[in-house]
Amino acid sequence: MPNQALVKSADNKSAYLPDILILNRPSLALEPLWKKHSTVTQGSSIPLVVEVVSTNWQDDYLKKVGEYELIGIPEYWIVDYLGLGGRRFIGNPKQPTVSIYYLVDGEYQISKFRGDDRIESPKFPDLKLAANQIFQAGLDAS
Repeated sequence: MPNQALVKSADNKSAYLPDILILNRPSLALEPLWKKHSTVTQGSSIPLVVEVVSTNWQDDYLKKVGEYELIGIPEYWIVDYLGLGGRRFIGNPKQPTVSIYYLVDGEYQISKFRGDDRIESPKFPDLKLAANQIFQAGLDAS
């Protein structure tokens, strides 16, 4: 299995290389672009995508949300550890935020987590992790 995979909707010419991508291996057999291009196009193959926000935060909050929703990816996390996103996405004052987009009847609903908030993931209900633990992970490694 490749160490990278692209995500693309069937009607889009461009594809995304997510920071973290969890794949459903049995579903890969039904992916038309998997064997030749390591590309997934169906939500059933992708239980979770995680993007870590950088200076191009608009891509994560605007473009990818729409594409991932169209593909039918059940859960999409945006980890904005520096609070770079627009105020309409992370609030005012801007602060580090984990936004979890999860599909309900084909549309994303959003939950936001900051500070000591316990992450609530519909896809991973047993997860015991606070937002601050995610933000600190990169700092502890250096």
